[in-house]
Amino acid sequence: MTDFSTSAAPVPADDPLWVVCLCAEWCGSCREYRPLFEQVARSHPQFRFAWVDIEDHAELADDFDVETFPTMLIANGDGTRFLGPLLPHAETLSRMLTALQPAQASAPEVRTLLAALEREPDTFAVA
Repeated sequence: MTDFSTSAAPVPADDPLWVVCLCAEWCGSCREYRPLFEQVARSHPQFRFAWVDIEDHAELADDFDVETFPTMLIANGDGTRFLGPLLPHAETLSRMLTALQPAQASAPEVRTLLAALEREPDTFAVA
């Protein structure tokens, strides 16, 4: 098993970043990626990880217009650090988490999704 632990970009302790995989159950790449995503989650406990099926949670995900899977969202109350498709490789996500860009203002759909994650984290739990 590969260890993806590295020193990640600093994240405020009171508002850790959400690392959200926007996926679909019918997507073979997403199904294959989920165990790798869970492995990265275990290696980066300073972040909160969530798995959001865009069809099961259409009320939260429709505004994202996901066309490529997996699509990753990295954000918190301070703003969005990344939103877009990402190669389904654990190493790619792990490297990204160690080199995050400064936060940009979040779009309304990001704020809505983050609020839902805060209200019901177990619904979207990873590992």
